[in-house]
Amino acid sequence: MKKVLISFFIGGSVGAALYLSGFGYLFKAVGKNLRKGPLTPSTDDGEKFPSHQILNTNPQPWDKDSRYNKNILTDILAENLKKTRASSLVVVRDGKLIHEEYWKDHHSDSLLNSFSMAKGILSILAGFALQDGLLDSEDQLVSTVFPHYAESRYGQYLTIRHLMTMQAAFNWEEEYRHPFAENSKQYFTDDLAAQALKVDLKEMPGRKYEYQSVAAQILGLILRKVIGCDLSSYLSEKLWKPLGMEYCAKWSTDEKGMEKAFCCIHATARDFAKIGQLLMQGGKWNGKQILSEEFCRKLILPTKENDAFGYNIWSHKDHVVPYYFFYGFLGQFIIMIPEKNMVIVKTGLYNRLDVDKKKRPLQVKLLVDELLLFK
Repeated sequence: MKKVLISFFIGGSVGAALYLSGFGYLFKAVGKNLRKGPLTPSTDDGEKFPSHQILNTNPQPWDKDSRYNKNILTDILAENLKKTRASSLVVVRDGKLIHEEYWKDHHSDSLLNSFSMAKGILSILAGFALQDGLLDSEDQLVSTVFPHYAESRYGQYLTIRHLMTMQAAFNWEEEYRHPFAENSKQYFTDDLAAQALKVDLKEMPGRKYEYQSVAAQILGLILRKVIGCDLSSYLSEKLWKPLGMEYCAKWSTDEKGMEKAFCCIHATARDFAKIGQLLMQGGKWNGKQILSEEFCRKLILPTKENDAFGYNIWSHKDHVVPYYFFYGFLGQFIIMIPEKNMVIVKTGLYNRLDVDKKKRPLQVKLLVDELLLFK
């Protein structure tokens, strides 16, 4: 009994210390994961958190190509997808569905976690806000929306463009490997705004690339303030309904109803593919220009600070067949190959993907090279 009491008091003391030190979110993380699935983030996290629905209307399923699912994956690709625990693979060519496969109890109607692919979608929403006159330009100062940045030595120079190109220079270390990292807190915190808006800059923005999820969250907070509604409703009106998405989606939020702008849009692989198709078509859908062609070009145009990264969208423009892609944690991709009019969506659950010197997953290149062999 004495040992039990000692353990209780030690455990209670450690718990209190963690809570008072700002790590109370760890209790939430353990509680949610023990109740609902794996202990680490996964593609099926949609039920763990509150969310806003992204409504669709008049669903328009993809037309199927005459060779739909008649191609067989090469051995090298099939083995790679097995190793990296793929959950879905969707291939669209010339605007038609030519191949789709699902694994691990997933299907065409499964809602899969975008993780950081949401950052690219967030940049698309910024393009709509510019188009609607709700933002002045990509170079609008963040301080015009959140005035406290005007009092910051470096924050007074921070712009919307810096947030989209990961050149914000926040005092933030992007780290996923331990539970005390800011990214872990960001994933489980009850108040995303309170966490994000207190992060100051460590140097002048716009001078170098540094990937930081807090930049996307602040962009999301800005958009929510200027559009006057939640991000999910805006995404519904600007993309889900105009593109005739097949299914409603959802966007995970904190306890205050703020979307996790840095991640966590849960949608089907088929519907993610429509976003890639829209960008390849220069913002045009069913003959209507819904997003400006100029902004679509900017989205995928790499910066001089990082020639593999545009507005939260990655690029490999020096490949023999240039391609661009949205990239999410654990291997989520929307890949666009304009020259071949092909979109590839792959989702999975693997945290050890090999990358090239520019931090691009080699799996993306493999997918492009192998799937271009389709007849």
